Parts: sequence; C-alpha cells; structure tokens
Amino acid sequence: MKNRLYNCICFLPVTTLLSCLLAFVPGRAQQPSGKNAVLQVRHTGDFELTGDGSAAEWKTADWFPLTKRKGTMDYPTQARLLYSETGIYGVVSCVDKKITATLTEDFADLYKEDVVEIFFWTDESTPLYFEYELSPLNYELPILVPNFNGDFFGWKPWHYTGERKTRHATKIIRDKKGNPTSWVAEFFIPYALLKPLQNVPPQKGTEWRVNLYRIDYDDASTSWTWQPVQTNFHDFERYGTMRFE
Repeated sequence: MKNRLYNCICFLPVTTLLSCLLAFVPGRAQQPSGKNAVLQVRHTGDFELTGDGSAAEWKTADWFPLTKRKGTMDYPTQARLLYSETGIYGVVSCVDKKITATLTEDFADLYKEDVVEIFFWTDESTPLYFEYELSPLNYELPILVPNFNGDFFGWKPWHYTGERKTRHATKIIRDKKGNPTSWVAEFFIPYALLKPLQNVPPQKGTEWRVNLYRIDYDDASTSWTWQPVQTNFHDFERYGTMRFE
C-alpha cells in the first residue's frame, strides 16, 4: 500500500503536489473572499474630518489592507471604516512617492489619475449600488450605478445639498525635502445621499456588500482592492461584506 501511494505521489505534476502539500501546512488556511469576507464596522458618534485620519474616533476602528490587483508599484494601502446615526465614515492611507493629480473639479473622470474608491451595494436583490471616488486634491465623484449584466453608467445625485452632501478632506504627506511620501483620503457619506437604495440606514447586525479600491499612476497604472474582482471594479457580485456592529 505504501509503495502504491508513493508511486502515485511521484507521478503527480509538481504544481499539483505543491498545492496539496501547502493545504496541510499549519496556518495556511485559505482566507475567505468575496461575500464570505466579513468586515466588522463599529459605531461612532459624528466627528469632524481632519484629512489625515487623526481624529480620536478612528482609534476604535481597525486598519485593514488593500491588496495589489495589478501593476508594478508596491505601495502599502490600508483603510478604516466607521458608521454613525447619520452616515458612513472612511479613511484610506496610501503610500505614494509621486502624486498624479491635475483634475480640479468635482464629477470629473477622477479614475484616470490617482484616486481611492468605495462601493456600497446595500441590497443584493437589486443590481444598484453607490460609488464614491476621492482624489489627492480633494475632488470627489459620488454616483449611483445601475448595473444590468455588466451594462452600467453612473448617475449624478440630484439636489446635492444640505444633509445629502458628503464631507471630505485629503492630505498629502511630504518629507523634509518636500517630496511626497503618502496621501490620505477621509470622507463621510450621509445615508440621505444613498436614497433610494434599500436597507438604508443600517441597523446593528445589518449587512451590506462593499469593496474599496485604489488606483495609482506612478508607472502606468497600479491598482489595489480589498476583495478581488475578475473583470473590473464594477464586478459587484464579488464584493465583500460589511457588518454593522
């Protein structure tokens, strides 16, 4: 029996054999992805944004990493999320030695330069989600996206004033010589802006699907994502899950 098992193993392709062996290495259990990846989001009182994520309220939230999807730059990227009675708070920290940002208006094609993005899919019964982009220069793009079989186009918010308006702030961190070392994007998205999405506002225990992205243009294009996508950032069925504590 041992000889027959040995012979079978010997004739396995190398890649298959390595996969089998790694599956039994302690501590190498496969991490959940997509819907099965759950991000616990804690509750907070409302607070002012500083642009660098230094508000005391952020200490209650854990950092989580974004993983490089494609490209050549190996810049660490991490984010935090919180929620209040009025909306969602987010902060993304991006190591970056070259800031590519020339667009100076809201609702521009910010994804063509350095940018961070977050997507909220609040109701899985409808292919409709919210996308938010923020550039290093603090310009934003909030849009509602209907996505039917990959055919999507964003809609700008109507009556984008008052309680429906986001709050956002960014900061470019520089060394003593004035060279950039990183940039930080901080934002608040009110529930009032997310209407007519369903399952809003969230209650304790509510779950939304979510994903976060970063695009950098130091050398061509490098992108990072919290949960891996197959086609592009609008691959919403592969988003992770955020659970409101």
